[in-house]
Amino acid sequence: MKIVFAVAAPLLLAGMLFKAVPGNNKAASVAADEGAIQWMTWDEAIQKSEKKPKKIFIDLYTDWCGWCKKMDASTFADPQVADYINKNFYAVKFNAEQRENIVYKGYTMKFVENGRRGYHELAYSLLDGRLGYPSYVYLDEQQNRITISPGYKPVEPMMKELKYIAGGHYKTMTLDQYTPN
Repeated sequence: MKIVFAVAAPLLLAGMLFKAVPGNNKAASVAADEGAIQWMTWDEAIQKSEKKPKKIFIDLYTDWCGWCKKMDASTFADPQVADYINKNFYAVKFNAEQRENIVYKGYTMKFVENGRRGYHELAYSLLDGRLGYPSYVYLDEQQNRITISPGYKPVEPMMKELKYIAGGHYKTMTLDQYTPN
């Protein structure tokens, strides 16, 4: 009995300490997520868009891409960017080298072996075969592509681009002509 208590007591104590540490309970995690982009899978965004149409913002990245990591740590971490994306888009974070199949409009898109890495057919299709990362693709409410936007972007150029697309200004002028409020 003493052996059981000697083993169980430290485990129980460790469990209580773990629960008390900020970030290890749900309330702290939810608070930490406020102000962050609410990323979805491709399927989640398509399903939500079909129920409540909204533009879709797709971040195409790879695990080895340094500029993708920089976008996550800087621009996408900015509360202004996160808030604007969450209010105006369904945001998808899509690994362009993922191996899981995606069924979209009756077509199954797969991973394609190519050289050392390969690519996913959805990424290839969204980027018109120009596989550079990071790249962002904007879709309208009917899931038609509005534009492809390649490369790392600091907060201000990203905000200008987001407002240009969300406001529908792409229908009447170029991004260079657009001056946000």
